[in-house]
Amino acid sequence: MSSNSNSNNNSNNNNNNNSNLSNVTKIRINKSAEDVYEAFADPDKLTQFWFSGSARLEQGRTFTWRYEEYNAEVPIYIAELSANERIVFRWGGEDGGNFVTIIMHPEQPTTTVVEVIEAGFDPSADSEELRQAMIDNKEGWTYMLTCLKGYLEYGAKLRAALVK
Repeated sequence: MSSNSNSNNNSNNNNNNNSNLSNVTKIRINKSAEDVYEAFADPDKLTQFWFSGSARLEQGRTFTWRYEEYNAEVPIYIAELSANERIVFRWGGEDGGNFVTIIMHPEQPTTTVVEVIEAGFDPSADSEELRQAMIDNKEGWTYMLTCLKGYLEYGAKLRAALVK
């Protein structure tokens, strides 16, 4: 895992937030960029490692993602889809909160670095509140990427394994 927390590089995000404070998390997965992309785009695959999706992702639409094990439900707006390359969505729907960019960096035909950038953290927030939000965010993305790796490489279903 790579950890570039509190990065101010927002060039890979398609968003209109005033804040460019972002959190970056990366992992190498021994699968093709197509396999990684499909794991996010196909709701039957997505539910194996992360949220239960309501339909296949389509740019410009809002979907509801559910995480039954943790009583979570969130609308997401798909701002950009580029097959086998990137997915950009916004938590909370079209007018919601932070933007997330998931980028697939193929290293070899069967190896991909998956980079997740979440942007839109409020730098004017209380420093302790912001610090905790960034830590919680990093923990969440690290967990999700670990679940993705386990699912794609070994068929493991780890999505409900986290105990807090």
